Amino acid sequence: MTIVILLGVQDQKVDAVSLRVVLNRLQFFEYEEVTFYCEAVINCEVMHKFKGKVESCNKTNERTPTGSSCSIKIVFTDDSGEYWYETEGGKRSNIISLSVTAGAVILESPAVPVSMEETVTLSCSIKYASSNFTADFYKDGHLIYQSSKRNMNIYRFSKSDEGLYKCSISGAGESPESWLKVTVAQNVNSTT
Repeated sequence: MTIVILLGVQDQKVDAVSLRVVLNRLQFFEYEEVTFYCEAVINCEVMHKFKGKVESCNKTNERTPTGSSCSIKIVFTDDSGEYWYETEGGKRSNIISLSVTAGAVILESPAVPVSMEETVTLSCSIKYASSNFTADFYKDGHLIYQSSKRNMNIYRFSKSDEGLYKCSISGAGESPESWLKVTVAQNVNSTT
């Protein structure tokens, strides 16, 4: 049921109404700072849905040269969930689904859909510095790559590469799963 609702929302027209997150990734460790930027909107009210409850991200709001932002100075696991905003005219931005973990491993993947044919780099990060480890990367529960450099590249990203990705590091644990989605370029007067 949740998946049906999520896909329905993502298919709504977004006409230059764009939400992005800094850093550009979907997973964060507890106690990190997360900032959402609302492009082309002066007063941004970012909404947050977690465990069926919807509330506004009423943390620190600021105006920016191109819109406004909302910052959560310290995130906790309950800050996981879907984030978006709506304009007064009823246009809804894209949805960003964040995972905040109390664990020691995260997967760094793009927070916005990936363009077709683009090269995507996934990184497996450990909370506590460690110079020597091998990262295992999974797609839809299946091991697809092992790397001693903690990175994995997907060249010419296509529809078949969409799916749930996670990584694990022996002795440290595994990251949450994040959905990696492809977007098809549309006829709009903007550059990416």
